[in-house]
Amino acid sequence: MDYLENIEQNKEQMIESLQDLVRIRSVQDAPVRNKDGEVYPFGAGVEEAYQYAMNLGRELGFDAKDCNHYAGHVEWKSQNPEAKVFAIAGHLDVVPEGDGWSKDPYDPIIEDGWMNGRGTLDDKGPVIASLYGMKALKDAGYEPKNTIRLIFGLDEETGNDSTDYYLEQEPMPDFGITPDGEFPLTNGEMGNMKFQLASRMKKYSPKDGLILSKMEAGLAPNVVPRTAKAVVSCHDASIYESIIRKAEAFRTETGYDLKTRKTGKSLALEATGISAHGADPHKGLNAISILMQFLGNLDFVSDEVTEWIQYYNEHIGFNLHGENMDCALEDEPSGKLICNVGMMEMGSDVASVTINVRYPISYSADDVYDGVEKTLEGTSIGLIKMDNDSPVYIPADDPFIETLLSVYTEETGDYENKPFVDRGGTYAKVFHRLVAFGALFPGEEDRMHQPDERISIDALMKMTRIYTNMMYKLCIE
Repeated sequence: MDYLENIEQNKEQMIESLQDLVRIRSVQDAPVRNKDGEVYPFGAGVEEAYQYAMNLGRELGFDAKDCNHYAGHVEWKSQNPEAKVFAIAGHLDVVPEGDGWSKDPYDPIIEDGWMNGRGTLDDKGPVIASLYGMKALKDAGYEPKNTIRLIFGLDEETGNDSTDYYLEQEPMPDFGITPDGEFPLTNGEMGNMKFQLASRMKKYSPKDGLILSKMEAGLAPNVVPRTAKAVVSCHDASIYESIIRKAEAFRTETGYDLKTRKTGKSLALEATGISAHGADPHKGLNAISILMQFLGNLDFVSDEVTEWIQYYNEHIGFNLHGENMDCALEDEPSGKLICNVGMMEMGSDVASVTINVRYPISYSADDVYDGVEKTLEGTSIGLIKMDNDSPVYIPADDPFIETLLSVYTEETGDYENKPFVDRGGTYAKVFHRLVAFGALFPGEEDRMHQPDERISIDALMKMTRIYTNMMYKLCIE
């Protein structure tokens, strides 16, 4: 296939483009206004990455359209009057880098065939691969029978405001993929919901006894928190020695990493776990659950704090499938429900925990809420409903799915792995007949949302060939 030569010829340029894009810290931030009065709704960093991608698309010979800085696309438009629109929906925002990196997350150096940096795999690498795939076909002299549209979302890691706005301005594409999952491909996605549990706390003074004056943990609902911190205070400072001894015994008994440190008239506690994507909490170790388990050994003066800790340890703890929240749902295509505790905050007035649940395709968010609400009966803890993306599913024998699978197997020779229902949440829940197709290959270590995120140059080239062949078969052949 002649376009494969173009991919190789453009290899160094593609790598440099990805490095340029990864150097931009495109974490969502507060809206900003430029000198001309235009608003960048997701902050300066996201806008910088967006403008880079849009300008690169223009430089490579494609039309670009901006939707008021909420989202945009570069497009290779078909002249066929019966053309459909094939979308590749990627995103340019990234999750916060967090701690635990061994290298600068925004200095994408290449070592031993790997490019390191936040966004290399999720989702800047696959976006760049798709764009250079379009270029390889265009440079080969083809004309598309279907329009190919590479859509840039800008807040995928935190919500859908970007794509919601985009679809208010642009018609829904007819079909497509998002390069934001795993190969071979996902023909369905579990429901993805977030909710909070919250409780009001009465104010107590350290003179009254041991108080939990502060607790904070977590970067986002869909990330297993690596660290969790708390501060306890008591007028009787001698109690701190007892807590320190309990912490030492806790470490010995459990093997968990828990540190204590005197700070002024208080005692600081810090638990360290293992970060992971919220869709795969079994790959991590939740620091909130470590810290809450230890706090359950202490005698606080506040009944509300005691109730909060007891509820957490009894009904949440280290359970990953909703076993103790009466929502352990399961079906054959999806497997078990997945629960991740992503964030917790506690001050003198309110305690809250944010939970991300992925539920099987044959159930609804209400099925989850019904179970959780039962466990809250008789407590002072309330439930706050937040986002919900309903499940999506396309049967494996659909011709579109069969074509994508054939493209993957032609490149990889992998006939063993089959389409599956994914735990992650992607743009498949936003766009019509769109599925996640790559970019993580079977057997590769998944470092999305984790420290030392990276992509191998071999994988980058392989996915570029796959996406190029996909566009050829669906939009040119």
